[in-house]
Amino acid sequence: MLKRLIQSTALSLLALNVGMAAEQDPLQSVMWDFLLKNELKLKPGQVSFDERVEVYAPASVEDGMNVPVSVKVKDLPQVEEIIVLADHNPIQRALNYYPGKADPYIAFRMKVQEATPIRAVVRTADGQWYAGGVWLNAPGGGCTTASVSQVSKLWEDKLNVVGAQVWNKSDGDDRLRMRIIHPMDTGLVSSIPAFFIEQLYLRDKQGNDLAKLETFEPVSENPVFTFSVPPAATDDGGYQLVGNDNNGNDFVARVNIPDSPLNLESLFAAND
Repeated sequence: MLKRLIQSTALSLLALNVGMAAEQDPLQSVMWDFLLKNELKLKPGQVSFDERVEVYAPASVEDGMNVPVSVKVKDLPQVEEIIVLADHNPIQRALNYYPGKADPYIAFRMKVQEATPIRAVVRTADGQWYAGGVWLNAPGGGCTTASVSQVSKLWEDKLNVVGAQVWNKSDGDDRLRMRIIHPMDTGLVSSIPAFFIEQLYLRDKQGNDLAKLETFEPVSENPVFTFSVPPAATDDGGYQLVGNDNNGNDFVARVNIPDSPLNLESLFAAND
């Protein structure tokens, strides 16, 4: 009887340890529990760390104001939301991406204040959450340094002007890269208030939504976003990018796909 009790207790402890291990952060960040509770509004155990959420970033950078990050979700059905976070940033959330008819892929550049995990947390249609991430080594101050635009005043003449590139990938999808002139000020620099793009809608030529992007202060100035969209979503041969910033400035850019899918088209569209 005692032997069975000991075996049962040992099995219970083993199961408990396995459950705890499943919840442990593979990046071993002291900020994960805080992010889970305060940024994601989730409880321990509600997020599964999963290799199908792939986050790409350099192992180290010299410029903390322009860190290239991309997120690709593989083999997870019906991805509805992708959240990108930097644990050790003073403003930790960089963006929320709602792929809609687009692929669960997003690439952009962001600011980091110091060495930090960069994470993507993914929600699927069944309400499940999955996470992936990488560690990034970076110098200090990426979020508390004034943008170059504040010196050049480029944004005063070109604010929200959009440049676009469209090309066809080997898998048949369209790749869209869009650059928007905007200072993306964090509000963490003395006498410079927060000034950043808040929402972007990627639409087809008829104005139907393909994907939605919510952006926050850590996105780099003059942001560049790359999307991947099945051509079937744009059989009419074009795209629109519609957006606004936190100062109430709206903009619309129209992008036409060239006749040859292998050609690269660049255009700059003035504000409408």
